[in-house]
Amino acid sequence: MTEPVRVWGAPEGWDAFLLARRRQEFAGPILHVARDDARMARLAEALAFVMPEAEILRFPAWDCLPYDRVSPNAALVSERIATLTRLLDPPKGPRFVLTTVNALVQRVPPRAAFKGARLDLKVNGQVKPEDLARFLEANGYGRANTVMEPGEYAIRGGIFDVFPAGEAEPSRLDMFGDTIETIKSFDPATQRSAATGRKTLSLRPVSELALDKDSVSRFRTAWRDLFGPAAAQDPMYLSISDGRRHPGMEHFVPLFHSAMENLLDYLPDASVSLDHQSNEVLEARLEMIADHAAARQGPAREGEVPYRAMPSGHLYLSRDEWDEMLSFGPCQMFTPFARPDVGGGIDGGGRAGPVFAQSAAGPGINVFEQLSAQVERWRGEGRRIVIAAWTLGSRERLTHLLREHHLKDPVQEVTWAAVRRKEAGSVSLVTLGIERGFVADRIALVSEQDLLGERISRPPRRRMRADQFIAEATEIAEGDLVVHQEYGIGRYEGLTTLTVSGAPHDCLRLLYDGEEKLFLPVENIEVLSRYGSEQAGVPLDKLGGAAWQSRKAKMKQRIRDMAGELIKIAAARQVHQAEIMAPPEGSFDEVCARFPFAETEDQARAIADVLEDLVTGRPMDRLICG
Repeated sequence: MTEPVRVWGAPEGWDAFLLARRRQEFAGPILHVARDDARMARLAEALAFVMPEAEILRFPAWDCLPYDRVSPNAALVSERIATLTRLLDPPKGPRFVLTTVNALVQRVPPRAAFKGARLDLKVNGQVKPEDLARFLEANGYGRANTVMEPGEYAIRGGIFDVFPAGEAEPSRLDMFGDTIETIKSFDPATQRSAATGRKTLSLRPVSELALDKDSVSRFRTAWRDLFGPAAAQDPMYLSISDGRRHPGMEHFVPLFHSAMENLLDYLPDASVSLDHQSNEVLEARLEMIADHAAARQGPAREGEVPYRAMPSGHLYLSRDEWDEMLSFGPCQMFTPFARPDVGGGIDGGGRAGPVFAQSAAGPGINVFEQLSAQVERWRGEGRRIVIAAWTLGSRERLTHLLREHHLKDPVQEVTWAAVRRKEAGSVSLVTLGIERGFVADRIALVSEQDLLGERISRPPRRRMRADQFIAEATEIAEGDLVVHQEYGIGRYEGLTTLTVSGAPHDCLRLLYDGEEKLFLPVENIEVLSRYGSEQAGVPLDKLGGAAWQSRKAKMKQRIRDMAGELIKIAAARQVHQAEIMAPPEGSFDEVCARFPFAETEDQARAIADVLEDLVTGRPMDRLICG
């Protein structure tokens, strides 16, 4: 086996710049393997900032455990297939593919499974509704009353709603007979169409397995060969034999295909790089797969359908197969450490930047004064200084704080190209989700976390028993709606006792869309809240669906927008000149003397603060509650 080339001096954040530099040296696509999904998301954001012209494709792992009884999230599967099908098309520019160790160690359907599995639609084009429905059913779409999640479609007369793979929003086709008159995106939460339409729409599969005649036949044969004729009475076997989808059937995807491939088969000429500590993550994942496979070999619990586990090699790579896969092309391993004097590898030229946060700086030390002194040293070295904020609002706040501490000319920038055009010693503020800063080449980047410390999380809510929950929410009753933080709106159906590992557990029984049930242990009751007083006509969410997460994300964005407006108002108030209102001496003291009570400490402080506001000449922004 050929060992990957070690790239020293590649701290997180700087690795995105190294990948962009690698693309200038290497003509083919770049595949980077991150430790986990969070790292992949941060790297995708950084790459989009450094090379906005590049095509960045993400290939996430399933969000369920090996040998699970539940299916992976439909939105994740949709993104995976959108990436695989896009890789079958030639690139239109620089192409980066980002994945994780967990995703790369799992086999994928062969390229032949997706070749030709695409239906291109256009305005004024012709397609028979029954042919369109047949294509969708064969490629993993499910019919629904209302389209809210990837992989769903609905037909209402001449209106055809569909949520394709790889699309941010579903599309609505207005058809007159076999002719497509309009194609418009619509909001799945409100079901309202966009004002403007689109000319074309491409439909791709949304499942890694198909339920067509050939695939079902391969599954039936492979299932009986693996588990014997007696397994033909398994509920999963019976469902798939009838052409119906079954929860967890994705874990048997190799039985639907004549052979499986890996992601690098889709990228035969790629340059591969791996995150720091990828080997440790790989070893942990392989150990988890082996543990879950062994657990599934045991006898089923009483009342539970036996789980017929495939050998792990059907769906997952072994360590030897992993090493062989990476040996066919250029491969690099990133590490944040400095290059040693002895040993090979490449020097990436980066190092972790200083941490200015109060906890690291020590008591009584102002972090912005410390930053200002460091900026002067960096200017002497001829570096551009970049300060990365998490959000637009925090970028505005940091800009004001830097100016208050007399840091010379901090300027907000949107693109990396704009930063690069600036002269050495300049200070730029950008919006970029980097956790730690770095120093490399002629750049010094400081993250918001370096300055202000880790983002503060909301303290956990007080835990309470189920009977306390019912007592405190006295208006709730069986049949009422509740909201689960992760799964959305469900219907509360009372308490029940389940036997788990031989011990009884009290659980709340929640009903979701499609008659799916969730049993929530009473010790996790804090994740529930009451829906509200108006419950008529409220649709239930789908377990494991993306609709609830989408609504949460949109609400968070609305809150960010509101916060941005409030920041603008506060900034305008700070620069606005108000009348100076100093209390007149003598008469004011007389009014105070007539107050019949002795002020508390808080009252005295509030009075002093208001008087100080009145004499500053700035509009007052204060609320006093007593």
